[in-house]
Amino acid sequence: MAKRIKWSPKAAQSFEEICNYISKDSEYYASISAKKINAIVKEIPKFPKLGRIVPEYQEENLREKVFQNYRIVYRLNGTSSRLL
Repeated sequence: MAKRIKWSPKAAQSFEEICNYISKDSEYYASISAKKINAIVKEIPKFPKLGRIVPEYQEENLREKVFQNYRIVYRLNGTSSRLL
């Protein structure tokens, strides 16, 4: 089971872009969205297989969770999960 999360550079950049995009309309909702996404990410190590298999790839170790219109895609890799 996964014990920790590693953010890929692309995932970290996408997260920042999402927050910046939302903050153009509302700093408040950008902050709430960032907290909710982080909460989802922090739960992945506890229940790594809870996310569904990414439909277009059908790989057991490639999973996703959805928050609003955003996909949180991650790969299971022994003792860690990597956000893609």
